[in-house]
Amino acid sequence: MELLGASIMKGRRELQGGERRLKITVHEGFPEVEVSINCPRNDESVQRIVSLLQGTDEKLSGVRDGVCHVIDPLEVFYFDTVDKRYFIYTEREVFETHLKLYEIERLLPEALFFRSSKSQIINIAKVATLWPDIAGRLEVVMKNEERVIVSRQYARALKERLGLR
Repeated sequence: MELLGASIMKGRRELQGGERRLKITVHEGFPEVEVSINCPRNDESVQRIVSLLQGTDEKLSGVRDGVCHVIDPLEVFYFDTVDKRYFIYTEREVFETHLKLYEIERLLPEALFFRSSKSQIINIAKVATLWPDIAGRLEVVMKNEERVIVSRQYARALKERLGLR
């Protein structure tokens, strides 16, 4: 994020850059750092900010066609396991990883990723639409138009995370 037009007013700094504004207010004697984000919607850009604040600079590695690739977690749409093999799905590519899903969960920010079944983790910021199916599950269409199923066990929690009833 490029920050331009800085001005300082009595311990307060406002920086403006495009559609985003960063405001830092210094309170002497304040016991700890507190961060508040005000936004019109919780979209991918907000999730990127949250991830940066949480210190998520982790990178993942995945293999495709015998070549190891470094993958930015923010580019991941979802993780899946099939026949005890673990896969990373980005917008257009699929990579195999040695990491198990519980290891991936530990590495990634909870604000951005959600366990959608015993064998899958989705990136909430990459969800385009969702609707319930007959069995109480949710069908999710990702922004790359891939469809994933959220199991009944996790469907309610996802709806709550997204602010749905």
